[in-house]
Amino acid sequence: MKLPRDLAGNDLAKHLCKHWGYSIVHQVGSHVILQTEDPSHQRMPIPAHEFLRIGTLNSILRLVASHKGVSKEEILEKI
Repeated sequence: MKLPRDLAGNDLAKHLCKHWGYSIVHQVGSHVILQTEDPSHQRMPIPAHEFLRIGTLNSILRLVASHKGVSKEEILEKI
């Protein structure tokens, strides 16, 4: 599946909170800090930029997928 090139950081953060059990802890500068306790503790910064770079998006999706035990495609399907 091709990665979206027009996905904003805030939109990705909202999606991860709504569908994948993350919550927004706080914001430091232009980065939103997300946290989850399911299945274990994980904190992750997401740039609150208008458009995420492809490498940054791929890295975030890879982190979430490995932590939740799903594929990147499953995460992208719900966006």
